[in-house]
Amino acid sequence: MPEFPLAIDRYGEWLHVQVFEKRRPLTDSQLGAMREVLAQTLDLPLAQVVLKVRRRQRGSSQYERLDDHAPSFTVGERGLRFEVNLARYLDTGLFLDHRDSRQMIRERAAGKTFLNLFAYTGSFTVYAAAGGARRSVTVDMSHTYQAWSQRNLVHNGLHDAARHSFVQSDVLAFLQRMRRAGARFDLIVLDPPSFSNSKRMQDTFDVQRDQLRLLADTLALLAPGGELLFSNNRQGFKLDPRVDELAAVDEITQQTVPLDFRRHTPHRCWLLRSR
Repeated sequence: MPEFPLAIDRYGEWLHVQVFEKRRPLTDSQLGAMREVLAQTLDLPLAQVVLKVRRRQRGSSQYERLDDHAPSFTVGERGLRFEVNLARYLDTGLFLDHRDSRQMIRERAAGKTFLNLFAYTGSFTVYAAAGGARRSVTVDMSHTYQAWSQRNLVHNGLHDAARHSFVQSDVLAFLQRMRRAGARFDLIVLDPPSFSNSKRMQDTFDVQRDQLRLLADTLALLAPGGELLFSNNRQGFKLDPRVDELAAVDEITQQTVPLDFRRHTPHRCWLLRSR
């Protein structure tokens, strides 16, 4: 909302409201008034309006637990079901701004081997499986999100351990192992965080600083004729021009950002093809 520091997403009969922290924080009474107005305007119970104050991200703060007792439920997107939790973490489990890029993966997945890196709750994997991917590997460092990814496949009747495997690992270390093993994939999604200083990683990660090494290691796993969807949400991100030496590169942000997110572009996206 341009007049107010708010982002409002609707998940079925629930609202997820993010208030972005400014120099002068809003008072509890002001935040409470926001919830009441939204609930009344949309004729929703007040308990189904979840409001969070979004502070400047520090490290892995988006993964910190907020409410261990908050219930999860499933929502529909293009005929698929996804588990979300609006209150347990800062993020909900499903990034709505990526719904068009997810569909892009489904349309490309038939008969392909698919690799999902920094997979979070595995929504890209669900779309790839629904699109007929022959095999998928889903990689994330978090056991919590790997379990969530598997439940998302179950919600859609797509869980098949013989076809869809899950690897809990630092992605950078995983890429090195797969590169040494000579692994290849037809279709890859690479959607890293802007920054991470997780204790489970050997070093800090900064997508602007580390992009060339990350993309080179990922492209090394791309099969001939394969495609890599690379996206990130870092404000002001600039793709290193040397990436053009590694693959054929097309920015497709205009195709992947839905109309309702275009006031403030939440991510940028590129399609890289093996030469």
